[in-house]
Amino acid sequence: MKYLLLFVLGCLAFTSDKPAYQFYNQKLKAVDYQKVLKETKEADVVFFGELHNNPICHWLELQLTKDLYADRKAQLMLGAEMFEADNQTALSDYVTGQTTDREFAKQARFWNNYKTDYRPLVDFAREHKLTFIATNVPRRYASAVARQGLASLDTVPAAQKAWIAPLPLTVDLTLPGYKAMLDMMHGSSAKSDPEQGANFARAQAIKDATMAHFILQNRKPGSTFLHYNGSYHSNNFEGIIWYLRQKQPDLKIVTIASVEVPDVQKPDKANQNLANFILHIPSDMTKTY
Repeated sequence: MKYLLLFVLGCLAFTSDKPAYQFYNQKLKAVDYQKVLKETKEADVVFFGELHNNPICHWLELQLTKDLYADRKAQLMLGAEMFEADNQTALSDYVTGQTTDREFAKQARFWNNYKTDYRPLVDFAREHKLTFIATNVPRRYASAVARQGLASLDTVPAAQKAWIAPLPLTVDLTLPGYKAMLDMMHGSSAKSDPEQGANFARAQAIKDATMAHFILQNRKPGSTFLHYNGSYHSNNFEGIIWYLRQKQPDLKIVTIASVEVPDVQKPDKANQNLANFILHIPSDMTKTY
């Protein structure tokens, strides 16, 4: 009777808990963080698909970075959508200790939530002398593609094309991710101008292709490249991953997707196969902005 009572009390304590997150595998079977860590340790490239304003994502990104470093040491490389390729010198100078945080802030374009959400990652790289790659296309080029299409990149000076994925770029608008974007645009002004909607998808593609390009250009055999990006850039093994696979289909890639749900213990079947691991976070989680 004593042990039965303890068991019942333990069950009640568990059911009254309010977990801040829960990982699931591709088939929506609950897994713990250690399973995620084990798989990422064995990968060539890891994508942590985040929700940009979610504190749980940012905390877990830092934890995964620390734990991968404990195992991989100098074989761990970092990269991020949040830094654009033309800011690579500024990022490298800061990470290698050649400049101060004030100088870095003057030299690079930061996202508004840099201090709270991304600086801990950059400072960790600086402390442990890790390579950190600015993978994203400069936003002015993505904006130009969204307005005028890929032809707008033809006039970019040759030296500046080094910050963009090699051109001409193949964009498959039939891929489910881009197609969903086009479908979503049907209710906007793109409905009367389908090409505008297509250009919006192409702008996402130039980001995906450029991030893939700089990952491949910088990763080293035997290393683990941990990349932070918005979840939509790697969801469903598309986006960045599609472009990686065109060049190196044999890469071992592990993806993490992030979703918000009313109850993290009740996964939504719609998220099945979204990634190797799907991070479920309460939809009422507080936001960083």
